[in-house]
Amino acid sequence: MKEEFYTQKRWLNWMNKVKESGFKLTEPEEKNAGAVFIYIMDDVVLACLKVIARCEREVITPEEAISEIAAIREIVFQEHESLGEDADLMLESLKTSLAAVFVSCQRYIAGNFDRESTIEDLVVGAVEAERQENLDGAFDLLSQVGARVIGGEGIPEMGELPYSMTAELMDGIDAISAAMIGDDSYKEDDGTEECGEGEEP
Repeated sequence: MKEEFYTQKRWLNWMNKVKESGFKLTEPEEKNAGAVFIYIMDDVVLACLKVIARCEREVITPEEAISEIAAIREIVFQEHESLGEDADLMLESLKTSLAAVFVSCQRYIAGNFDRESTIEDLVVGAVEAERQENLDGAFDLLSQVGARVIGGEGIPEMGELPYSMTAELMDGIDAISAAMIGDDSYKEDDGTEECGEGEEP
């Protein structure tokens, strides 16, 4: 039986959790109302890293792995009913961050990324590209940063980026980095254990 790395049911369960949270941007941070979006990000990132781990162990081919990442992306980017204005805004930001995750993973699997430039130079280049309204260029550079991070490199301390698409994309890459230094059981998981749908970590 073909393993499913991520399911539509799992994603819809998360959407229900967002709806139940009644998220409002104006709520004080101590209420931790936005935590559900962090859990969603981690859940999707771990699913993508699991695909890469299977590919590296030659359980699936690189072509299959790239296709599996595309399938997860399709689930995440499907149209969904409104969850409320504030929650919809957060979800759009989350999807921007995850877009960087998906392309970074596919770049890493394909081996199609810059290994020579420093990560700092790539990030600075992305900030500058966005400033010049070259959003595709910024995205391209940051997906290469993501591929390098999946390859085991760390993200240098660069201070707070101003709110921008680049900052949102970097949130996705930061999530990859955090997942890789956290519990790495996804690398050995053989896919036989069914994990809960929409479970919070």
